[in-house]
Amino acid sequence: MKRYLSVWFPEWPLDRLRRARRNGKPLSARPVKLRPFVLHETSAHGLTVAAANAAAKAAGIGPGMRFSDARASVPHLAAEEIDREEDARALRLLARWATCFSPLVALDGEDGLLLETTGCDHLFGGEQAMAGALSERLARAGYLHRIAMAGTPGAAHALAHFGTGQGVVDVVPEGGERDGIGDLPTQALRLSPEAATLLRRFGLTRISQLYGIDRKALARRFQSRAAADAVCLRLDQALGIRREPIVPLRPPAEHVCRLPCPEPLTQPAGIEAGLQQLTEALCAELSGKGVGARRFVFSAFHTDGQVSEVSAQAARPVRAPEHVLRLFREKLARIDPGFGIDLLLLEARRTDAMEMGSRPLSGELAASRIDEVALAAMSDRINARLGDGAVTLVVAEARHAPDAAERQAVFTGEIPGPAVLPARLAGLRPVRMLGWPERVDVIAQVPDGPPLSFIWRRVMRRVVRSDGPERIAPEWWLFLPGKDAAPGKLPRTRDYYRIEDADGRRYWVFREGLYDDGRGQMPEWFVQGLFA
Repeated sequence: MKRYLSVWFPEWPLDRLRRARRNGKPLSARPVKLRPFVLHETSAHGLTVAAANAAAKAAGIGPGMRFSDARASVPHLAAEEIDREEDARALRLLARWATCFSPLVALDGEDGLLLETTGCDHLFGGEQAMAGALSERLARAGYLHRIAMAGTPGAAHALAHFGTGQGVVDVVPEGGERDGIGDLPTQALRLSPEAATLLRRFGLTRISQLYGIDRKALARRFQSRAAADAVCLRLDQALGIRREPIVPLRPPAEHVCRLPCPEPLTQPAGIEAGLQQLTEALCAELSGKGVGARRFVFSAFHTDGQVSEVSAQAARPVRAPEHVLRLFREKLARIDPGFGIDLLLLEARRTDAMEMGSRPLSGELAASRIDEVALAAMSDRINARLGDGAVTLVVAEARHAPDAAERQAVFTGEIPGPAVLPARLAGLRPVRMLGWPERVDVIAQVPDGPPLSFIWRRVMRRVVRSDGPERIAPEWWLFLPGKDAAPGKLPRTRDYYRIEDADGRRYWVFREGLYDDGRGQMPEWFVQGLFA
């Protein structure tokens, strides 16, 4: 049976703002006298209070109250506009940090988290110890929270929001959801305000009162069948009668190794030693499964609720510890220990079977002239130093235009087969192709003569020899208009010339368009490449 842990932050916008003002520093042990403070936002009723601290609540101010009324009751009330986007971003970061307790973490509304803890509690000594460790760290970070555990997400959510309260963890044993949430109000079922109000008018204020009611009779009390089905759905999900899958923020990794730190790590040497220990353990696990991984993610969970993360990519599945450590060597400096690190985590993602075989004793005995394994290892080291995607391959494309006949593709460990070339090319090709054709001003014979002189990169060049043209027809079938689309600009024929200037430099130039092709524009000249 699965287990879920729900965390609710009753004052999340205020806690997030307070923590941002402290810039991550730990809370002071000295009691602080709060002044009334609220966060406001613009709603359909004008400027209203979105959140209020304890001092403001003691003065009778609460969420939903008009801000003008709040300011009238407390003239010295401090206020600030709420930042919903920053609140959501901070909650996602906190959910990332919560993966140190469970790999499956999802958002629960705008102010809560939901963790699937199945099989994770034994790492902390049981469910109570696990919830206590999470509560301790959240309290240390300055988050007001409530925690509950149950066998369904709905029951855990209900207990976290309407359970015992702050400082007490409600844990419902397996199969005890029916009794565990029976005394809670019906609002705990995550119902809409209209449905909750209607149930209250019928005198159904507790969840246990819904157990014995006939579903058809309950449906007749609502004006719409959808509203009645929503109540039944939430009740069944809370009791485990219907399944409620959660959508985690990150998919769980295939293989994970974790290293809890008895004392917070504050030195880079400790991080490096921890990574080496994790790498050896993870590679041994991969070797036992007969697989390798293309992506490794190393995470450091800080004591202040932050997470530092670096990753390494490999072109082919690898599991050699020395190779993985070499890929991380350039990136470990990005992890700042800060106030200390509680946990180190190394994940192996994109795992796949490895090609096993003996290496030839010499290059003459090899089946191929290219050692793809060594080439992939070199590519990994280059990518680790210069950035992912730095190593590319030139892949041939079956296109007429020379500048479109090849493309750059990221090297993925596989070398594509040789390109299928035509039986005979019409002419020589330059040793260097420009990144894109560069327009030039040309004096040439009309209509089909070669250039006599041209200006390229602000330098006049006089042509002394020329050869051509080599005519390349346009790919008209790629420019056919759609059924309802207006006709676009049609491609034009290209005439290529090999020319040499007075200084001995050789160019590959082309004229785009013909003088009598009837496409409305004068032909233009471009430089495509350079010969040796």
